[in-house]
Amino acid sequence: MKTFNFFLISFILVTTLAFGQSNDELEIRKLEKHWTQLLDKGDTISLLKIWSKDYVVNNPNGKIVTAKEIITLMKNGHKFPSVERIIEKITFNQNIAVVMGKELQQPANMVANQDEWIPRRFTNIWIKSEIGWQLAARQSSNVNPE
Repeated sequence: MKTFNFFLISFILVTTLAFGQSNDELEIRKLEKHWTQLLDKGDTISLLKIWSKDYVVNNPNGKIVTAKEIITLMKNGHKFPSVERIIEKITFNQNIAVVMGKELQQPANMVANQDEWIPRRFTNIWIKSEIGWQLAARQSSNVNPE
């Protein structure tokens, strides 16, 4: 009986470690959701804490923009449409996390029906420094319906 309990406990422990999410992965998932909420709220001060000082975006319009340009847009009244992001894969390489997936962006007319939202693919690059994880780069592309 003791042997059976030992194997059962060992199996549960190994399974949990093998299939569980790391603390870094859980933190990245939380940060992905958080920075999107900050963007929705227009909280430029908090965004600048999450974005690295050299944060850069290759947006769906094919334009490369910096954090400074994004903040200027927001301070001039630009409101980014809502986004529903679905993370499909997070890969870690030392202090870098690469997040990939799909997202739906609310169109400029702010229609609430998600069936009419714009489908995209995205990649977000996070770097872990002494102050924690910061979003360093982002790329997003519209998906052409076939």
